[in-house]
Amino acid sequence: MARDHLDTDLDRELEDLPQALRWREWMRRIEAVLFASASPVPSEDLARVVGQGVSVEMLIQDLIADLAGRSFEVAKVPGGWMLRTRPTYAPAIKAAADVGDQDLDLREYDVAVLAAIAYHQPITRDGLKDIFGKEISRDLIGRLHAQDLIATGPRSPRRGAPYTYVTTERFLTAFDLETLQDLPDREQLDDAGLGAA
Repeated sequence: MARDHLDTDLDRELEDLPQALRWREWMRRIEAVLFASASPVPSEDLARVVGQGVSVEMLIQDLIADLAGRSFEVAKVPGGWMLRTRPTYAPAIKAAADVGDQDLDLREYDVAVLAAIAYHQPITRDGLKDIFGKEISRDLIGRLHAQDLIATGPRSPRRGAPYTYVTTERFLTAFDLETLQDLPDREQLDDAGLGAA
């Protein structure tokens, strides 16, 4: 719903520009979307930022050629396209200060549990079970706790006063958020098919 509103504000056709500049602008839009996305972007989503009938695949091929020789590349991955660092630069990245501490090694399910905690905190394991339809393992909670992404929150006012879980400052830093207010709108996540929580 919010996405439709944003789409109406974007001049996709760029009829005021000469064809060569129009093509270049569409390439830059695709580059910007890929740069801003932490996950692969399907071609259908990229088509929303270019003119009707314009070949996203041809734009991507031109963008790939344009980025030749750079330290990053456009890559086709399961689920769409993404910008990623070229493998040649992996040793340089690993040698850089503080980069090693940022490696979270999270699976998609781990991120979904983190998102549920972030959106519903403070939340108990039973609350997480209600969301996911199954018990969340103590091992997963322990790993997220050990990485300082979650912490124990206030005791629930329910019988037995179970522990709750909340996200931490490290969670905010790891996901480049200043506050929890910066989390994506849940309706937008649902619209994008990412709303598990």
